Amino acid sequence: MNLALCFLALAAGLALLVWSADKFVGGAAAAARLMGVPPLIVGMFVVGFGTSAPELTVSAISAAQGNSALALGNAYGSNVCNIGLILGACALLSPLFVTRSAVYRELPPLILVTLLSGMVLFLHDGLTRLDGFLFLALFAGLTAASSWQGIRAAKQGGGAAAPDGEEHVRGWTGRKAAFWIFAGLVLLVLASRLLVWGAVGIAQALGVSDLIIGLTIVAVGTSLPELASSLVAARKGEDDLAVGNIVGSNLFNTLAVVGLAAAIHPLPDVDAELFLRDVPVALVFTLLLFLFGLPGKLGNRRSTGTVNRAEGSVLLAGYAGYLAWIVYDEIKRGDAISSLHVCSLYALVLLVATWVVVGKRVVRLRKAARLAESRRGRA
Repeated sequence: MNLALCFLALAAGLALLVWSADKFVGGAAAAARLMGVPPLIVGMFVVGFGTSAPELTVSAISAAQGNSALALGNAYGSNVCNIGLILGACALLSPLFVTRSAVYRELPPLILVTLLSGMVLFLHDGLTRLDGFLFLALFAGLTAASSWQGIRAAKQGGGAAAPDGEEHVRGWTGRKAAFWIFAGLVLLVLASRLLVWGAVGIAQALGVSDLIIGLTIVAVGTSLPELASSLVAARKGEDDLAVGNIVGSNLFNTLAVVGLAAAIHPLPDVDAELFLRDVPVALVFTLLLFLFGLPGKLGNRRSTGTVNRAEGSVLLAGYAGYLAWIVYDEIKRGDAISSLHVCSLYALVLLVATWVVVGKRVVRLRKAARLAESRRGRA
């Protein structure tokens, strides 16, 4: 298989995946607002699904092709990347305040479902279709409970509309929204197939397992929406959105992404490293986020916890250590050259991803500055 062609497919698939997810979310959110759906529901379901749409489509297509290693590696690798790399980087830029709600209501379910998924993988040596449907049912139950609590809180708070709600609908018609819902979904599937084909080709050409590619290159690629939204939220001082986005995405990955993949096609005979190394690492990172976010840690009397720069450094160092562990396991198998290839590829993907996210943000800031300047000129 042509390695250059596989690289091109991987890069094009990642770019198209992020772009199509953005278009799909824009169309779906606009359609929901045009139909009068409450802003809270739009935020919880449409936008929440959108940031995890890349993981969902990639894992679903991988499962349909019988590639359980790539399907599961993508989901759990994204969970580790979300906390270790993304939240660690956000906290390093600016300390993150964590609300009591995130610590006591949102993180405990994530800890429990991560532990549950690891136990099921270990006991069944994989996942059956029944496991997949049970994961999906559990996700539906948790989502329904969270929605009910959110709606009740909104009613108690006077049912205020979300800010910038009208701005989001402006420029959208029902026909345009329907077009981008359909076109975005089709492009998501096509981009996922292209990405999976490229990732599998690279793994075969370099002699590394599909699990390693899924845990590293594919995981960080499908986490680009979370990276972008969390960095923007952290820069705006909206720490609860940055943390909530990651917690919600990890819950979605663990139950909905893994559950749908297993429901489409059973995932038997998974690599032992997945439930002996990767799931425990995801659990440890989740526990670290819980401990760092505790309001009363180290005598802190504030009502909110804080993930400070030192703790962000711990998360980033832990993520680097996790990657070193993966490389070490590959070296033990006697394939040091392949491990160096994976590290080089992963560093390249991180650089490109950072350039894309920062570049997109700079373009938006410049557009906003030009718009503000033109408005001042008219005034």
